[in-house]
Amino acid sequence: MTTVERGEGTITIGGCWTYEWAQRRRPFIHPLATPSGVVLSRDAPDDHPWHHGLWFTVKFVGDDNFWEEMAPYGVLRHDFPPDVIEDHDGSVVVSGALTWTRPDRTTVALSEHRSFTHVPIDDDAFAIDLDTTLIPHADVRLDRTPFTTWGGYGGLAFRGRADLVDSQILLDDGSGHDRVFGTPSRWSDLAGTVDGAPVGLALLDHPENPRHPTPVYGGAKLDNYGDGWSNLLNAAFLFHDGLDLAAGQHIRLRHRVLVHDGHWDASRLADEWERWAGGR
Repeated sequence: MTTVERGEGTITIGGCWTYEWAQRRRPFIHPLATPSGVVLSRDAPDDHPWHHGLWFTVKFVGDDNFWEEMAPYGVLRHDFPPDVIEDHDGSVVVSGALTWTRPDRTTVALSEHRSFTHVPIDDDAFAIDLDTTLIPHADVRLDRTPFTTWGGYGGLAFRGRADLVDSQILLDDGSGHDRVFGTPSRWSDLAGTVDGAPVGLALLDHPENPRHPTPVYGGAKLDNYGDGWSNLLNAAFLFHDGLDLAAGQHIRLRHRVLVHDGHWDASRLADEWERWAGGR
């Protein structure tokens, strides 16, 4: 069985990842470690203090910023402590309702139902499946800063530690990149080494997601990300255009976060995507 530990505003699953559900600005997962115990995530680096390990939000809901935590900005908060359901197969579901509140801290922009499911894969890997549904309270546009030399980001994002070195992003055509700006891919993998240990994290895109395959935004090393390796990976579903939603109209997004020891090649990552996506 997978262990579950509850703390003050936290839930830790399998000793590998902690969901900081009670954060006042937005919930996130940190620390996030591989099965061998290598921590991959980084929280609130000086260059971008609104980057929090593994997190989900969008840049703009209407005219309000829900990404950068610089006033004025909107917040995401759980309505109640998340439910936790454990299964005999080792999977664990952490789920709950959230409210997206505009910068006035009164007006509700969106309601969200979110679940993270821990799924054992193998001795060298496990998955965290995000399934989230957003429902606007009024007609609204979900949007991003249009890409120039930066921009386009929003959605599920990961920020890795600065000493995850010699990292590279691998896409589903087998190509490796230092930077990726809006290339659609069914999956993307950020891998490098920590103290000589090869490790990585992949974001898998569900075939029923809007705009699948989702554009990938990120970089192993970016000039405007301070010292060290930036290690940003984002499933940027709004990269090329915003999305209009009517009041009460929902949007559902699903991703698998595959956390692994070792460096995985494109064939193994493709097999994992087919196995997951084939279940629909």
